[in-house]
Amino acid sequence: MLHYAIVFLVIALIAAVLGFGGIAGASAGIAKILFLVFLVLFIVSLVFGRKKL
Repeated sequence: MLHYAIVFLVIALIAAVLGFGGIAGASAGIAKILFLVFLVLFIVSLVFGRKKL
């Protein structure tokens, strides 16, 4: 999931350099959403992974 967030971030940066504002904004938005989902899943896995008895 983090891989996809980084890919969309790179796409957004390339599109911003080339002047495609709409595509850059959309890709940046997708990258933010994927990064947040990854972060939440990572935190959840840390919390529930430590409860081994």
